[in-house]
Amino acid sequence: MKDMFIEWLTRVTQPFWTSLVSVDDFVTALQQTIYMVVVAFIFGAVWGFLQAITLLVTRPNGILPNKAVYHFLNPIVNALRSLPFVILMIAMIPVTRMLTGKTIGTAAAIVPLVAYIGPYMGRLIETALLEVNEGIIESAQAMGASPLQIIFKFILPEARSTLILNMTTAMISLIGATAMAGVVGGGGIGDLAYAYGYQRFDSFIMILTVIILLIMVQIVQSLGTWLAKMR
Repeated sequence: MKDMFIEWLTRVTQPFWTSLVSVDDFVTALQQTIYMVVVAFIFGAVWGFLQAITLLVTRPNGILPNKAVYHFLNPIVNALRSLPFVILMIAMIPVTRMLTGKTIGTAAAIVPLVAYIGPYMGRLIETALLEVNEGIIESAQAMGASPLQIIFKFILPEARSTLILNMTTAMISLIGATAMAGVVGGGGIGDLAYAYGYQRFDSFIMILTVIILLIMVQIVQSLGTWLAKMR
């Protein structure tokens, strides 16, 4: 299927394709970017939800207040969020090597991508959950709902639309981070843009990668907006 797609794309783009990069290389780079975004988003979302729910329930006026847990986790999330992705990627080289056995490549880039997007998503999720009307939580407690029931049957469904929009924002940030990962050996569209567009002054591939990234962002934003409006 991939070979048929590349053959078709080569035939269609041949009249105006002026780059030294082959269509096959471009498709491979696109696949690497999509792979990094999807895998990092899944792991980051799991981490983010765990952080957000923990912060939500343990905050001073939360369902299960716990100052020790809240004041321990909150600054850690803030600290990780404050680090630029490139610095985080370099700082996590020992961890990346320990988990993947290497420090460059698509698989290696996923480790710092998760570390970057997890706390960011956690804070976005927490913000969405905090917007739920306190009256709903009080009503659930009055009906005798357990903490888990309050979270999964009242808070999360009520915050659904805001959660989807915030997750959309997080995925768009992740797309930008994968482009930066490519600059330092992570592969994908960013690597192609840097290795050919910047270092070899290939303006065609640079413009093409920008267009592809813009299309990806538009698709994600449109899909997120559509899902948020669904009931």
